Amino acid sequence: MKGQIMQGDIAKVLLSEEQIQQRIKELGEQLSKDYANCDGEVILICILKGAVVFFADLARAMNMHMQMEFMGISSYGNEQKTSGIVRITKDIDTSITDKHVIIAEDIMDSGLTLSHLVKLLSSRSPASLKICCLLDKPSRRECDITPDYCGFIIPNEFVVGYGLDYLGFYRNLPFVGVLKSSVYTEDFSTPTNGR
Repeated sequence: MKGQIMQGDIAKVLLSEEQIQQRIKELGEQLSKDYANCDGEVILICILKGAVVFFADLARAMNMHMQMEFMGISSYGNEQKTSGIVRITKDIDTSITDKHVIIAEDIMDSGLTLSHLVKLLSSRSPASLKICCLLDKPSRRECDITPDYCGFIIPNEFVVGYGLDYLGFYRNLPFVGVLKSSVYTEDFSTPTNGR
């Protein structure tokens, strides 16, 4: 962007590629253990687009039979703050009735959108429904929801990389980094990311 190398827009690396991969390996082992008796009845749902990198690595770290599904959602509200009301832009193709569902999400921020999504999916009668997110920002929570599985708890900073974006860019960085404020101050005074 603006002729700069992506890494030049990063103030600091918050989580290295190695840290992320090690934690995902641990999450995959924990999920495989917790769902050992549900073999073949598990559906892992990727929330597009941000979770796709995390989802792919997490699925490969889980030693079990499962189905992989994808959902696209968009939140109503302005670019800086979600209302928590979501519109489904791409629904899953498989019934989740009586299945054990795991939502793979990149980041839990206010929690409003995920709270709405959990209500929506719960209405489809899954056997169980859990949230596994790579990043959690509890300091920004606006509703009573916490991830069942979490990679890292992070401070209230604007992060990009490993699937997280700013204006569609930076998703392909292999680490999670804090974006320099000079990159976004022209557009937003207090940007947020996540759901």
